[in-house]
Amino acid sequence: MTTKDIAEKLVSYCRNNEEDKAYEELYSPEITSIEMAEPMKEVHGFEGIQKKGQWWQENFEVHATEVSDPLVADNHFTVKFWMDTTHKPSGHRSQMNEIAVYEVKDGKIWREQFFYNSES
Repeated sequence: MTTKDIAEKLVSYCRNNEEDKAYEELYSPEITSIEMAEPMKEVHGFEGIQKKGQWWQENFEVHATEVSDPLVADNHFTVKFWMDTTHKPSGHRSQMNEIAVYEVKDGKIWREQFFYNSES
């Protein structure tokens, strides 16, 4: 698959709440995922992605999401996410925009990094 193919499939999976399919099909076992802040600032491999997903589900209720079309440049692509969530421990509801940058190597996503306002 080309980077464009991978980007379009990832967007489709995210829009349909099928992230598990994306991890199984599109991600490298050597994936590195980087956030702006702790507690899941940097995780590695499928085990790290799984722990990060579990943490997210335990801490956030997602009310709505929007996923942009991908923008592709060589072996990188970016996607903008908008989310309306409630932080379960505090009950605080908020909306956020996030830019995700992905790097493709050997036909798989092997690095993802997320950018957002971590001060709100």
